[in-house]
Amino acid sequence: MKEKNNIKFAPRTDLIMPEYGRNIQNLVEYAVKIEDREQRNLCAQAIINLMGNMFPYLRDVEGFKFKLWDHLAIMSRFKLDIDYPFDVIKQENFTQKPVKLPYNSRKMSYLHYGATIERFIATACNMPEDEQRSELVITIANYMKKSLLAWNKEIADDKKVIDDLHYLSKGKIALQPDTLRLISQEDMQAQQQQRSRQKANNNNNKGKKNRKR
Repeated sequence: MKEKNNIKFAPRTDLIMPEYGRNIQNLVEYAVKIEDREQRNLCAQAIINLMGNMFPYLRDVEGFKFKLWDHLAIMSRFKLDIDYPFDVIKQENFTQKPVKLPYNSRKMSYLHYGATIERFIATACNMPEDEQRSELVITIANYMKKSLLAWNKEIADDKKVIDDLHYLSKGKIALQPDTLRLISQEDMQAQQQQRSRQKANNNNNKGKKNRKR
């Protein structure tokens, strides 16, 4: 017991779910001690109403009520014996360690391009030599150029991309730098400006329609 000005205070316990505050936790602990089951049920429902009122913007969210009853059980340390309207989380499930997910340990040759681009390159390598494959290869090369520009502008030139693409494809994709022009920094900036203007125009058109209504 702590003393202050000759007044004794009981030590505070840690909050199980701090987002609900100490008053809610105290009410939950009080409900656990109610001997009459019917009164305990009524008290639990009142606590749920208070908990819901704390987050009114979540009332229409699917599954919100289920979460409230789960949280009530958790805050009672699973000691609240009431007639739950839903199947709430069990203590053994709450304390059970999650299943460890396998980690993808596949090494990438160039981290700045990412694993997805390597899969696209592998797909292109297995395609027949036709127009569709050529279009895919150009798309891959332009994506690589964008990634390279974002990673290091100093070395982001077409030859670097072509060499990297040749390496990643194990020599199966060979582009000629003198007959190919990939996206540039200026092209990217122009595209961004065009998207910004298009977005502004769309917002203006929506505003005009709303004013007419």
